[in-house]
Amino acid sequence: MEKVALDLGPIQIYWYSIFIFIGMLIACIVIYKEAKKQEIEEEFLVNLTFNAIIIGIIGARLYYVLFNLSYYMSNPIEMLEIWNGGLAIHGGILAGLLFTIYYCKKHEMNLWKILDIIVVGLIIAQAIGRWGNFFNSEAYGPITTAAKLKSLGIPTFIINGMYILGEYRQPTFFYESVWCIFGFFAMLLIRKYKYLKVGQLTSFYLIWYGIIRFIIEAMRTDSLMLGPIKVAQLVSIIFIVSGIVILIKRPQKGQKELYNMKLGGQNV
Repeated sequence: MEKVALDLGPIQIYWYSIFIFIGMLIACIVIYKEAKKQEIEEEFLVNLTFNAIIIGIIGARLYYVLFNLSYYMSNPIEMLEIWNGGLAIHGGILAGLLFTIYYCKKHEMNLWKILDIIVVGLIIAQAIGRWGNFFNSEAYGPITTAAKLKSLGIPTFIINGMYILGEYRQPTFFYESVWCIFGFFAMLLIRKYKYLKVGQLTSFYLIWYGIIRFIIEAMRTDSLMLGPIKVAQLVSIIFIVSGIVILIKRPQKGQKELYNMKLGGQNV
């Protein structure tokens, strides 16, 4: 696949960067629209999302670099070349979460309510951002055949793009993207439920994404490793367990803390 979308001589714009940007833009629109319904102060939300995105990108890159440290120690300048790929979503989520915890505590906002709003935007951003991997010819699975991919109903342009290193590969980026899209629409429906408790959308996200990432990571051939362990699978297990714990424990701590109760800029 062609990595460069627009070549302006000294400046090159990569497809990877475009899809990451589009994903973040759509996420912000989704988040802002819901936050407005919940009567959350615009200034709080703008500052939160702007800083969380920047910190999240830095965290995603640092996470990837740390698990490929020997390579980047020999090629230090490439640490900055994020347009070539190398943003680990788990690192971005962790960094963004830490900032969100800090910022909500500072402004005395309900952390779980804010997270419930954010995760809906986050999952659609992940669905869109995965297409950057397609143009970078990364995040793919084991060797397969064109006939097998066609039998799965995968579009021809994706099959053609999965011809990498002389072999057809499983488009794991595509499987994850589709799963995240389904998750996005499921969450849009779930949050309309009258008796939805605060924190339950976050738990749904953790379980939903944790399941697909664990499965996808078993297929991928370019995983980040911690010895013999695929790091993303380990984190996925933590996601799933955390999601289940939140789903069980949160209602017990706040039986009247419903998602559709307005924050109005105040802690509830």
